[in-house]
Amino acid sequence: MIKRIGVIILPLLILMSISFAQSPKALTGIKFYEGKWADALIKSKKEGKPIFLDISASWCGPCKLLKRNTFTDKAVGDFFNKNFINVELDGEVGEGKQLAQYYNLEAYPSLFFVNGQNKIIHKSLGYMTPEALIELGKVALTKK
Repeated sequence: MIKRIGVIILPLLILMSISFAQSPKALTGIKFYEGKWADALIKSKKEGKPIFLDISASWCGPCKLLKRNTFTDKAVGDFFNKNFINVELDGEVGEGKQLAQYYNLEAYPSLFFVNGQNKIIHKSLGYMTPEALIELGKVALTKK
C-alpha cells in the first residue's frame, strides 16, 4: 500500500517542481526595476544610465510577443541590463496610466528612453525583434 502511494506521489512532486521552476529564458532577459517611477529616476541619475520604459497593456498582442520573444533574449538582456534602468508598466493602471498621459502615449507597446530629468530622449512604437531592439537601444545611448 505504501509503495503504491509512493509511486503516485513521487511523479506528482517531480511534475510540480518542474512547473514551478523558472525557464532559462526568464533568467537571461531584461531585468525590470520594480520600484516607483520617482525612484527609477533617482536611480537613473545616480548610476548615470537612461531609463528604458516599456508601456504596454494586458490585452495587447504585440506587447505579449515583445515580452515573450524579445525581452527574454539573452543578448537583449545583456545589453539592456548593462546600459539602462529598465521599467515595465501597464499603461492602463496606476503609474503606467499617469506616464502614458504624461508622455502622450500613441499606441501599445510604446518604448521610451528617458533621462534622469524625466525627458524623452528617444522612443519607438510596436513589436521589435531582439536585434532591432538592441539597435534602438544603441541609438538611444547616443542621445543621452
